[in-house]
Amino acid sequence: MSSTTICYHILSPKRIRPINFDLVLHPDSITPRKGRTSVSFTMFSRFARQTAQKGQSFKRFASSSTTAGAKPSLVTPILATTVALGSALAYTATYGGLSANSPAENGLHPAAYPWSHNGMLQGFDHSSIRRGYQVYREVCAACHSLDRIAWRNLVGVSHTTTEAKAMAEEHEYTDGPDDNGDMFERPGKLADYMPRPYPNDEAARAGNQGALPPDLSLMVKARHGGADYIFALLTGYCDPPAGVQVPEGMNYNPYFPGGQIAMARVLYDGLVEYDDGTPATTSQMAKDVVTFLNWAAEPELDQRKKMGMQVLVILTGLWALSVWKKRFVWSTLKTRKIAYIPPKEVRAEFKEVDQRMKMKERRLHLSENCTKNGREGEGEVMISHLCK
Repeated sequence: MSSTTICYHILSPKRIRPINFDLVLHPDSITPRKGRTSVSFTMFSRFARQTAQKGQSFKRFASSSTTAGAKPSLVTPILATTVALGSALAYTATYGGLSANSPAENGLHPAAYPWSHNGMLQGFDHSSIRRGYQVYREVCAACHSLDRIAWRNLVGVSHTTTEAKAMAEEHEYTDGPDDNGDMFERPGKLADYMPRPYPNDEAARAGNQGALPPDLSLMVKARHGGADYIFALLTGYCDPPAGVQVPEGMNYNPYFPGGQIAMARVLYDGLVEYDDGTPATTSQMAKDVVTFLNWAAEPELDQRKKMGMQVLVILTGLWALSVWKKRFVWSTLKTRKIAYIPPKEVRAEFKEVDQRMKMKERRLHLSENCTKNGREGEGEVMISHLCK
């Protein structure tokens, strides 16, 4: 005869994770015995088989009287954690912090400002980018370069094509060679990158007392704190506190590491005149030029956020379809009912045993009733009639 396998999913009382058991019912082992049916089960534990492959005994996991295995020792992790914490506390007590630098040497931490492009569904303020380019052009471009930005990058972002061409033609670019093999000067075009204020780094150092003004193309991404740090740096110039000596040619700024910076304060109220009439305060100019530099470091930010929302919408739809498909495919398996149907011969034996049990119960019931009423003879007659 064939056997039927029934899968049970139970929780072990001594383990958190569930254990799957396969119960195999052998029809040959189902036999009536003394008015009742005895069914033998052969239990195989998947968990036991997996652990048996690792060299452990099957009986250890299959037996219900087996206790849980020994827990791993926690002495080593506790000791390692204690040593690590002790070392950190000793370093803190010796040097006053987890950093060898003092707060003045690290610079004052900038505040978090509510930039208009920080939100997941928010993009750059393009009017601010236009004003920020004006501040860069009239103030910052005297010392700092913007090597990674071409004139064409401004088209459709802050300026029109005509405006970008006009600004590019204001600069002369070396091109060539011509037919005679000579280099020549020509007006700029949209494909050209913004010119550098100095021909080389040595000239830049000579014009700034030995300090090299960095390129601002990726400055927002290159500095810890990003836009917040640059805004705080541009607006954070102040007089040095008592006891702080600032060398000649240096300026005090608490947001700059060390507190001393070679760049002097460059933004003052009314320094530029915006085309749209926005008041040119120090904080407004700093906010606009930082927004422009943030766009220069991430010109694809608006497109990336737009594409991200499209991807989220598509993935949400695909996820819903996958959930529906999963429920549709697995519905027959999830809603099935497993029932054991014994062979015909076993069913006949079950039926005969059931009839005998019912007959015995009825005879006992009649005998008890007749005995109570003092009619033992009638009870015997009724029982014999019932047996016929």
